Amino acid sequence: MLNINLLDRNNNAAILLAGILSLIVGMGVARFAFTSLLPAMLDDFLGLTFAGILASVNFAGYLSGAIFAIFIKDINTKVKYFRIGMVLCILTTLILGLTTNEIVWLISRIIAGFGSAMALVVGSAIVMTKLNFADKTKAMGIHFSGIGFSILVTDIMGRAVLNLTGNWQISWLILTIFGAIITAYAIYILSFDTQVKPDEVKHPLDKSVFSFFAIILIIGYFTEGVGFVVQGTFLPDIINSLEGLEGYGSSTWTIVGLAGIPSCIIWMRLATRYGSVNMIIIAMLIQVIGILIPTMSNNIYLNLLSGLLYGGTFVGLVALFLHLGGKLAGSNPVIMIGALTAAYGIGQVTAPLYSVAIVNYFGSYDYALYLTAAIVFSGVVILFFAKYLWHVKI
Repeated sequence: MLNINLLDRNNNAAILLAGILSLIVGMGVARFAFTSLLPAMLDDFLGLTFAGILASVNFAGYLSGAIFAIFIKDINTKVKYFRIGMVLCILTTLILGLTTNEIVWLISRIIAGFGSAMALVVGSAIVMTKLNFADKTKAMGIHFSGIGFSILVTDIMGRAVLNLTGNWQISWLILTIFGAIITAYAIYILSFDTQVKPDEVKHPLDKSVFSFFAIILIIGYFTEGVGFVVQGTFLPDIINSLEGLEGYGSSTWTIVGLAGIPSCIIWMRLATRYGSVNMIIIAMLIQVIGILIPTMSNNIYLNLLSGLLYGGTFVGLVALFLHLGGKLAGSNPVIMIGALTAAYGIGQVTAPLYSVAIVNYFGSYDYALYLTAAIVFSGVVILFFAKYLWHVKI
């Protein structure tokens, strides 16, 4: 008989649920809800340039958190910073609902980024450590489906409140309350019944994990960070800017979340059968097509397909890269996951800034999307050559 006790800290189902909820808070409430509510905020008080700066500093905070996570050596410290990060995600979301002071927003988005890194990088490492499976590949695919849920759940909640009240700040307040409730459960489950002896689980920084292929993987994930963030920040506004598609941006973003939920599980299963690197290359090529669609057509169905391709690849790519990095790192997955996420974060910090500059210069998102597609494609090229010239078989 299947044993499911969602209050048991050592139950696999409870661990996976807590992991998904932590991603809904860390990635959804503290990050993706901003994209969902961006059109309403642009119509009210935000300018596109400042929105791009906010996105960039958010990812700068995320980058700092990812780098910091590399040096967290024992599981007890990981749990502590995971808890701190989750609380920061909630507090910084509350700030968005209480003030429109630009300096306060800048500071809060930096701190929110750090909290998101703790939720994703450290939280995922705790989930991977606690799960009791011989092969954790499929289980981690379920865990990373939380990224898709994070988009869908916060998008539906944020826009529902916005439609009812006409006030995006109330949306932030409701998201804060919701996030606080599920944070309590995630923090309770993703911890240990007793203090674990540090010398039993401490993982010193081992530079040997950074093999040639590991470095190529990190570079590839940087290009994917660029590919993720442009649509991840501006997609609703990109769609709304197309002639005849005004107002369809929110629908496209909902499709991104729906596509993201099963994508991790699908891509991870395909990786088990056909190899992780092969699936990363294919997913990135599909993503390039999705990035370019809005530059070629204002057909509603094609642009909804763009959202489908984006959601169906970027979430899966996060799972594929991070799980592969964790496997390469062996006993201390947080080192490689942190290094990968740091590279991803550099791409995330850079892309909103060049996107805003290009949009302001040309008056269109097209050239920003061209450049983004080219960068992602360059990642495909280096991974392809790394695989076939050096006979990588993973």
